[in-house]
Amino acid sequence: MVLNTGSRTDIPAYYSKWFYNRIREGFVLVRNPYYPSQVTRYLLDPEKIDVMIFCTKNPQPMFGDADSFKALLSTFDTFWFVTVTPYGTDIEPFVPPAEHVIRSFQKLSEQTGKQRISWRYDPIFVTEKYSVAYHIRQFASMAKVLSRYTGQCVVSFIDLYEKTRKNFRGVRGVTHEEQEQLIGAISNIAQEYGMQIHLCCENERLIRKNVDADGCMSKAVLEKALGCKLVVPQKKMAREACTCLLGADIGAYNTCGHGCLYCYANYDRETVLSNMKNHDPFSPFLIGNRHEGDIVKDAVQKSWKNGQLDLFDLI
Repeated sequence: MVLNTGSRTDIPAYYSKWFYNRIREGFVLVRNPYYPSQVTRYLLDPEKIDVMIFCTKNPQPMFGDADSFKALLSTFDTFWFVTVTPYGTDIEPFVPPAEHVIRSFQKLSEQTGKQRISWRYDPIFVTEKYSVAYHIRQFASMAKVLSRYTGQCVVSFIDLYEKTRKNFRGVRGVTHEEQEQLIGAISNIAQEYGMQIHLCCENERLIRKNVDADGCMSKAVLEKALGCKLVVPQKKMAREACTCLLGADIGAYNTCGHGCLYCYANYDRETVLSNMKNHDPFSPFLIGNRHEGDIVKDAVQKSWKNGQLDLFDLI
């Protein structure tokens, strides 16, 4: 099975101590975000978890406990998505500067391997300040550095969720013409540096020679990273037209401290700060603790690994 940590919050950036405590305890409890009294218990067992997925804008805190980080990598297979974007504090108030995140990216790649880490350049939006030309220049500059540490990059355009419109006043969607111009340029730059571009829930008309719309966290991507085949149970996808394996997430909404205006996972800053104050690094829950009336059920966990890939599959 695949265990996700980052579709709802940024655990490496804000909750690394809690995460390492959960690894040592061997389990984690997760509230259903829509029915909070329904709790799922996941065993943090490498015999059952084929790969742990991390999505972060700042992996640096994970290195703070060097022994725990080393133990994590030696016990579990991991895959890392690290977002490096060219926005300022007007858009990402509490995200470290891009050059700091790039240094953490480099360190992470050196320890996990180039095949186990992906750069996320998303979401892309266009304003007078963050113009199409600006994005092309910034992507080229970052790709020149990061291509030595990863062979892939995930790109997507901003989705105008209700929360996004509420927190990011005046934002607009990226036009078809702007998308074509950006992906055309990004494709050319990525080809120069030997990088594959994965589009995240974008139109197939944007596909190019080195640009696919097959999913960034898909079975194929993870099989290539792990070097083995996965037999994934058939189930409804988390999002329409998305093949990514997004279930079994141990995070919680309204808990990420980065404060990005475009975020879909936070309702508002006040709710986030309130939840963060209720975080106990020694609790089995990310936020708070057990409540009277909680119904705890064990997750169905089973390894999906099914033999090694051959050389043709890895190309």
